[in-house]
Amino acid sequence: MKDTNLKVAIVHDWLIGGGAELVVEQLHILYPEAPIYTSYCTPAWRERLHGKVVTGWLQPLGRIRKYLPFLRAWWFSRLDLRQFDLVLSSSGAEAKGVKRLRPGALHINYCHAPTHYYWSRYEQYLKRPGFGVFDPLARFGLKILVGPMRRWDLTAAKRPDIMIANSSYIQSQIKKYYGRDATVIHPPVDTERFAPRTKTERHGFLVTGRQTPYKRIGLAVQACTSLDLPLTVIGNGPDHQRLVKLAGPSITFLTTVSDTNLPKHFQAAFGFIFPGLDDFGIVAVEALAAGTPVLAYEAGGALDYVTPGKTGEFFSAQTVTALSEVLQKFDPDTFDNRAISDSAKAFDAAAFKARLSKLIDAELTRTAGDVAPDQ
Repeated sequence: MKDTNLKVAIVHDWLIGGGAELVVEQLHILYPEAPIYTSYCTPAWRERLHGKVVTGWLQPLGRIRKYLPFLRAWWFSRLDLRQFDLVLSSSGAEAKGVKRLRPGALHINYCHAPTHYYWSRYEQYLKRPGFGVFDPLARFGLKILVGPMRRWDLTAAKRPDIMIANSSYIQSQIKKYYGRDATVIHPPVDTERFAPRTKTERHGFLVTGRQTPYKRIGLAVQACTSLDLPLTVIGNGPDHQRLVKLAGPSITFLTTVSDTNLPKHFQAAFGFIFPGLDDFGIVAVEALAAGTPVLAYEAGGALDYVTPGKTGEFFSAQTVTALSEVLQKFDPDTFDNRAISDSAKAFDAAAFKARLSKLIDAELTRTAGDVAPDQ
């Protein structure tokens, strides 16, 4: 039973939109009175979180703060959270580094990933920093700062009492880079939104997501082009023009699809292609919720929800050849679309809140003497 006297704070890297923000939203539902500390927040997310967001001097910097991780690290590490009994940090970057807590307070970190630009994707960021004409300067800065920032990140990762991983893959990454054990609790997915209401006529393949090189959407475009298979590509991004050049006549690009119409595209596909290596992959679980089997690269978060022959298929290498072989063998009629949709319910918001609440209650009970509010 929730202790109504417990003082709770939520901390998150930034609030601009994405899967990580959905975790914060569910934390807010669990603890609606808790302030939410973050480095930057859009007006839309302030409203969505009912005015509970607290920002500081990084907020006026706008997009510039995105490229100043050392300033974010400084800001989060100096937050004074000593009035709180429970601190819930949601972080794939600097928010886990909060340290001004009162003695006996409990800090639980929901880790979306060890910070990508210091660890698993350092080489990718070095190759494509995303600063346009300022890329050379960004590369120089990253090379100079990566050493001290990695040391800060390792120190920050030691501060939470408990770490939660969003997938089995991230659990292994936390162990690899931070040397810590973590409990897996999958992030919340709005499965009800994508669940089909009636039997849908299915046709063609689908791939969606921000079109950046590491998403590997080009594999889907090239494989379907070579096999003359219909593929709908939803989304936009810096890789868009390159993808268009790779595409043959069987490929359809939709750069703007409304939130209302998006589920219909998922429900109409007889296969969703997921070619990247993702920490979890909410979009792939949304496809499952629509009853659509997922053809995924055999790595990352997909290992937690793709079961070959039941909810999808794997291809073993991020190559056009490997994906093409799976596409040629794929038969949508062998899959039970209703069973696939039902499998996604294990990842809905209710399941997330139940598992997280159970963990929090157990930890609070275990440390009841330390985290009880001051008398």
